[in-house]
Amino acid sequence: MAQPTFFKQPPSSTLADIAALTKAHLVDPTRGGLRIKGLASLDEAGPSHLIFFDNLKYAGQLAQTRAGACLVSERFAGTVPAHVAVLRAADPFRAFVTVARELHADSLRPPSWLGTSGIAASAVIHPTAHLEDDVVVDPFAVIGPGVEIGAGSVIGSGVAIGPHVKIGRDCDVGAGTTIQFALIGNNVLIHPGCHIGQDGFGFVFAAGRQVKVPQTGRVLIQNDVEIGAGTTIDRGSLRDTVVGEGTKIDNQVQIGHNVTVGRHCLLAAKAALGGSLTIGDHVALGAGVGINNHVNIGDGAQITAMSGVKDDVPARGRWGGFFAKPTRQWFREIVAVERLVRDGAPGQGSESGSASGKPNGEGSE
Repeated sequence: MAQPTFFKQPPSSTLADIAALTKAHLVDPTRGGLRIKGLASLDEAGPSHLIFFDNLKYAGQLAQTRAGACLVSERFAGTVPAHVAVLRAADPFRAFVTVARELHADSLRPPSWLGTSGIAASAVIHPTAHLEDDVVVDPFAVIGPGVEIGAGSVIGSGVAIGPHVKIGRDCDVGAGTTIQFALIGNNVLIHPGCHIGQDGFGFVFAAGRQVKVPQTGRVLIQNDVEIGAGTTIDRGSLRDTVVGEGTKIDNQVQIGHNVTVGRHCLLAAKAALGGSLTIGDHVALGAGVGINNHVNIGDGAQITAMSGVKDDVPARGRWGGFFAKPTRQWFREIVAVERLVRDGAPGQGSESGSASGKPNGEGSE
């Protein structure tokens, strides 16, 4: 059976074209006419493929590669085999991504899954909803009263959009997503299976039972945000839940009610943000980070994966651990504990508790 191809076959490009696109230096100009038909990894590339190299960990794969050309920094240019054309670039991976975006532009934005043009006959759209021109609505989507959707947006199959939700232009809402009580900007990409605007988790204990606190806020998502599959963003209670411009959220992230996430942040998979916390601009959270309620994370801070944060983190802080603290302190503590375990705690006796090897207090059989 032929291998299925899910993306368009890119047009071939010459090395001279690629050098011009990436502003890389082609070391041997006589190879400028070599045609590159695709991109590949070091170990799978063939003579018509472009690769990149920026990590000595993979030097063995580079030595054996069959690639036609390689983007590489000046530092490692001498390690490229002679049969591979060298394109020197200040940042090889960034240059490689530039080429990939040019060759595979169709992968950057999900199309209609069913190739729908316009509105599918099985979609349910309330008469008071307003959709601008060039909106695509896939089968079985449900769009409620008063909803507004901007031109160029794609609404996936099985999406449910609640009353009065506003979605901007050139957005993509993935299949199976639900959106309510939300205002969404332009060029927002929401992957499949997200849930946005549902109740926040708020209860008060009274008369021996948990009583729900009304959740009357909204979710505000600014322009150019990307939200990974399976992510949930709760609406606010007293204030809105906000995701700032340009922020990128990985799969299966939980954002609690009243949270403010700043601009151009990165939130890796399974991060869990408790209610009413504030995250500044340009913050990066590693996978599995958990942050307690009412915590403030300063601009430019970075939190190591799997950390638990219960205290405020200053701007540009580098924190990690459980509970999280400045990474230098955390590393020193880890080293101290490892040394303590290796050397044995001061005054520690033998594991048996007695020279005879029997537990203390035991007699002979």
